[in-house]
Amino acid sequence: MASVWSRRAFLSAAGGGAFLLGGPTGPATAAPVDVHDSMRATWVALTLGGHHPADAEPFRSRLAELGTVAGDWCGAMAPVPGSLWPDLDFADPEPDLDTESFAYSDRMMRSYQRLRTMAEAWVRPGTGLTGDGGLRAALLTGLDHLHTEVYHAGQVRFGNWYCWQIGAPQALLDICALIRPELTGTQIGDWCAAVDHFVPESAVASYAGTSTGANRVDLCRVLALRGVLGRNDARIALARDALSPVFPYVSSGDGLYRDGSFIQHTWVPYTGTYGSVLLGGLGMLFGMLKGTPWEVRDPAAQIVFDAVEGAWAPFLFNGLMMDGVSGRAVSRGLQAADVLQVQQDDHTRGHAVLAGILLLGEAASAGERARWRGLVKGWTARDYYSRPQDDRTLGVSALAQLTAVTADPAVTALPEPMGHRLFAAMDRATHRRPGWAASLSMASRRIAHYETGNGENLRGWHTGSGMLFWWGGSYGNGQYSDAFWPTVDPYRLPGTTVSRTPLADAAGGPWGASRPAADWVGGSSDGEFASAGQHLRGLSSTLTARKSWFFLADTIVCLGAGIACTDGTKVESVVDNRNLGAAGSHALTVGGTVQPATLGWTASFPGPGWAHLAGFGGYVLSGGGAFRALREARTGRWQDINTGGSATALTRRYLTLWYDHGTDPTAGGYAYQMLPGATAAQTAARAAAPDWLRFLANSPVVQAVSVPSLGFTGANFWGPGRAGPVEADGPCSVTVRERPDGTAAVCISDPTRTRSALTVTWHRPVTAVLSRPATVVSATPGAALRLEFGSLNGAAGASQVVTVRLA
Repeated sequence: MASVWSRRAFLSAAGGGAFLLGGPTGPATAAPVDVHDSMRATWVALTLGGHHPADAEPFRSRLAELGTVAGDWCGAMAPVPGSLWPDLDFADPEPDLDTESFAYSDRMMRSYQRLRTMAEAWVRPGTGLTGDGGLRAALLTGLDHLHTEVYHAGQVRFGNWYCWQIGAPQALLDICALIRPELTGTQIGDWCAAVDHFVPESAVASYAGTSTGANRVDLCRVLALRGVLGRNDARIALARDALSPVFPYVSSGDGLYRDGSFIQHTWVPYTGTYGSVLLGGLGMLFGMLKGTPWEVRDPAAQIVFDAVEGAWAPFLFNGLMMDGVSGRAVSRGLQAADVLQVQQDDHTRGHAVLAGILLLGEAASAGERARWRGLVKGWTARDYYSRPQDDRTLGVSALAQLTAVTADPAVTALPEPMGHRLFAAMDRATHRRPGWAASLSMASRRIAHYETGNGENLRGWHTGSGMLFWWGGSYGNGQYSDAFWPTVDPYRLPGTTVSRTPLADAAGGPWGASRPAADWVGGSSDGEFASAGQHLRGLSSTLTARKSWFFLADTIVCLGAGIACTDGTKVESVVDNRNLGAAGSHALTVGGTVQPATLGWTASFPGPGWAHLAGFGGYVLSGGGAFRALREARTGRWQDINTGGSATALTRRYLTLWYDHGTDPTAGGYAYQMLPGATAAQTAARAAAPDWLRFLANSPVVQAVSVPSLGFTGANFWGPGRAGPVEADGPCSVTVRERPDGTAAVCISDPTRTRSALTVTWHRPVTAVLSRPATVVSATPGAALRLEFGSLNGAAGASQVVTVRLA
């Protein structure tokens, strides 16, 4: 793999060499030749982001803000036994590893993170504190105080392991890299000994527990930089070698899967947060180690480069990272302890991933780097809702990277990637069409309903119950960003079927403990359209249902059948729940009649029918049952769903459409289409064209539809059965695409991963089988196509595609 990032470029990017390498108080010196000094310079360049005009926006304001924060913390510092700041007491009266001690270890870690911010303000030009003597003195005092009081060799760890092994040492070592000329050899030696104590070699001896995936990359960051600063070659080599278990595809547990899934905490899809950490961490490590004796040469590292477009890109849209793969991070929003009171959301998480892609790209091939820069430029340009240049959660380094690629005339912005992706290993799907995109979240024995832990995401109970997210190309991009999570009714998440049984905060248990006893979750796809399904079992509920989604050109067809429950409460299926913002009054039209815009208005409408919400799109409700609508204002606080969240009350307006299945239904169902971006006229026309979409079946045995004009037939078999021309002798998902050239693709999967044999028959004349996977043991064309499969267990839920010539 050709490198486009030389060590000379790294040293040049360090900002003129002398200032950043020699320190603000030292004289100008030549670039270092010692390998450890050179690696430290590289790390500093990566950390600070190279050249950017400190006197121009957006950097001027951001650097001034950095200086203000650092100055405030410098002024508030008051070292006493047990704390460095009065609001960050880390002296645990009963130190142990239980959750009561987590707050104390967190405050220890945050103390180091404050010092890191101060160090960055001291070395960066434009902060107003560059080279400031008082800030330097406070930094050194704070570092010595924390070492003496809490973070030193021999200290017994308490609270959260993460604070001791990742959070605190990363901040400490970054500080040492930034201000190394100001530190004595004794200080470096003592602090390295402290890191060795809390992050010994055994921390990466086994790829298990808390040393997997993104956590392993974080640990390697600590080991590598500690090795550089302490001139310990063995530690640097250990860090490099300990990365190797991160690279290969996994088939269970944490890591990257062949289908692009990324899992952390064993059961939780985490492409958007832990995946982002992995992406950025590898970019830093690859960059620092490049051109040294410890350069990463493991050929399996290419898997990570391939994952940029295979794992991360499918979940990026207009610069945002889809919330269905961000776990409990969706609840972080506005944190009470955030001095700047800057909100985190899907856009800010997306911006961090974009910066991570650019960083990793500097260690990739020239072709990969060029394409990724085009993708990032396109995502950045299209983020009309939350411009990356205005993102105050981004560090100056990330901001500089994104600003530079945006301004580079040699980079052509690339359009959004199109197509459908099923991520069977994490029960997720994305559907990307011209002008809109959607994402589906499900749960099974393999994947949790949701993740809670550390007091976060306390009411994310039903996000895995078929939540259907969607965004328009030029509208609706704030749907989940604008205080959605603290204000939405958590029992009425879009697309879900839910029992209204009241649930306690964090119901189901922490860290992905809430996994339903369901195997049939997944689907089949030809890469453009898809058939997805979920055997739903409710969280802490007797609810069961069969749910299917058929992802097509301008619509998503949604079917529900066999909805049953004995909780003694109502059961609802939510068609959509649109966030209208703080003052939205978007018109709702039902069957041609505009409905009241009054808050609190609600009504029931007989089916079949259609509805249109101005500014968003349309809905064709095809079932015979009534559907309901509600316009309401809801008030909530981030603190309601995250114990560290802001207590400020927020109010947002919602327009909700749903089916009420009644109390304890025995055979509930629904059928509707969602048409993103459709006008009222287009929605009415679709409702008046019943032959465009044919419902072949909607039962607990099989759910199937066909759209002749698209050559599409999709069927999810929950058991043996037949729907229209498709027949199966057991559970499976089938997607058929007939093409204008006289061929067809027959795509079949076993979402249960239990089939030792399967026979699927397509009752359509076929003259020849053009291609078939090894899982097909017999393929017989003729008046009907008969496909016999052997074991599909090893396919891991992936589609098996057979190509045929039609008669």
